Amino acid sequence: MGYFGNDTSLVQRLIKQYHQPLYWHIRRMVVSHEDAEDVLQNTFMQIFLHEADLRKADSERAWCYTIATNEALQWLRRKKEFLSLDSDDATPLIETLAADPYTDTGDRLALLFQQALLRLPTMQRTVFNLRYYDELSYEEIAKIAGVTVGSAKTNYHYAKQKISNYIQQHT
Repeated sequence: MGYFGNDTSLVQRLIKQYHQPLYWHIRRMVVSHEDAEDVLQNTFMQIFLHEADLRKADSERAWCYTIATNEALQWLRRKKEFLSLDSDDATPLIETLAADPYTDTGDRLALLFQQALLRLPTMQRTVFNLRYYDELSYEEIAKIAGVTVGSAKTNYHYAKQKISNYIQQHT
């Protein structure tokens, strides 16, 4: 047992196991590499501080993704408040995508896909990322996003439609 009674070996294992998938999950939400690193650090701090809650969770993976998603959503809310933007204004994220040196802007179709994804409402983008990239089940997505399984499926379906429409309109 470590500081605050936490099991540091468990936390170390979670960091090792989930560092990369959570980084990419967060990165797709906040776009910037530097911001994703900050949010990931906050995520693992929350995992450490609330490690005892893991024992009550149905799924370790869903529990870790829930924390990462909540941290990323908090970061997005703070950024939008700081910039005084509407909740659906994707402009700062799209500008960050274009300016991020870690983003490959040479593939036009991939860039259009990312722009379309960033234009989605936050819930649709979150559900889409969890299903498409992270390949989570709708049951896990529902737990992470705090919605029903039906709502997760609906959000994913609408997200796919909107992305497809955006790409068709811009090619």
